[in-house]
Amino acid sequence: MRFNSIKQAVALAACMLPSAFSQASGGTNGTADVTPNTEFNAMRTMSVGFVVVPGWEILDVFGPLEILFSLSYFNKMTLSIISPEVGLVPAGVPPHSFAAGLPKTDYGYVLTPQIQSTHTFANAPALDILFVAGGFGVVALDQENSTIIEDFIINRFPRVEYIVGISLGVVPLAKAGILNGKRATTNKSAWSYVTTGRGSNVSWVPSARWVQDGKVWTSSGVSAGLDTTYALLKFLYGPEPLDTMMNVIEYAPHINPSWDPYAVVYNVTGANTTETLQDCVAPVGL
Repeated sequence: MRFNSIKQAVALAACMLPSAFSQASGGTNGTADVTPNTEFNAMRTMSVGFVVVPGWEILDVFGPLEILFSLSYFNKMTLSIISPEVGLVPAGVPPHSFAAGLPKTDYGYVLTPQIQSTHTFANAPALDILFVAGGFGVVALDQENSTIIEDFIINRFPRVEYIVGISLGVVPLAKAGILNGKRATTNKSAWSYVTTGRGSNVSWVPSARWVQDGKVWTSSGVSAGLDTTYALLKFLYGPEPLDTMMNVIEYAPHINPSWDPYAVVYNVTGANTTETLQDCVAPVGL
């Protein structure tokens, strides 16, 4: 079946919801996976924010946003895109060096999509969930010893319900100190860069696709942000209509937080090498 528009897909999803809820609950009167928290979250408006800086990673933002957008047909949400300045924020790779002492490389030839920021670090609204996107812009700020993201995290961390560091977005979380004494993971291709000398007593989990420790969620690289977002939203709202919408957008999420095959691909020290690198995912809710 082909859909001519997202409206047709969502209309079909809405038709599927009664049977989907029945399957998820084990019957028409079942209440499995429904808790006081999920009922409360379903009734309120969730304030979601994304921190982006020039050089943000595209999938770190638009991957989670696709899932959030789909779920917002059913659950009330607000969205803030937060950056140093209001306006268009380029995703093009800023000049940076690959190692200390090396000259910066100019990547001006790389495609430069942009996103419209709605708020600055100074005037961002109250937030329930704060996503911190990665990208080479985070690396550039780190090399410049800038703490603009870390300062915002430190200011907002006591007041957010959940904070999600995606891929290299875990760097400012560690530098802000909110990973101290916690378990965390990050981009496996940049494992040494992120985990060396950042934070105090951080228990880095080499084979994790994502890690939840209290209200702090950290994800592996780039596409793992989709899997982390799925896990977070399932935690908040339960499996339906989330699973139905995941199948509408035809994305099969990684559902095992303890297994990231890219830990093996990038030879991360301490990675689990016994798991298969194939058949990691399947459609959910079936």
